Amino acid sequence: MKYMNANKVLPEKLIEEIQKYVQGETIYIPKLETEHLKWGTLSGGRMTLDRRNDTIRHSFNSGSSIQQLADEYYLSTETIKKIVYSNKK
Repeated sequence: MKYMNANKVLPEKLIEEIQKYVQGETIYIPKLETEHLKWGTLSGGRMTLDRRNDTIRHSFNSGSSIQQLADEYYLSTETIKKIVYSNKK
């Protein structure tokens, strides 16, 4: 998380209003909900897991059992069930 000086980015009147509630403390201002990225979007982790899950679904639909997939991917049978029975395509 990057910190910035409020005097450089906020109007003086707004700083005065905030100072009525918080003085000299660090506060966190969250992003708008529409600005949030899903986990792993920037690092590529999300894409890696999506590809793995697609492969698991394909293997299951081709006849692999839940237990075989759990052993192959080192995941619990419950996790494999969540992957293969989800509506995600």
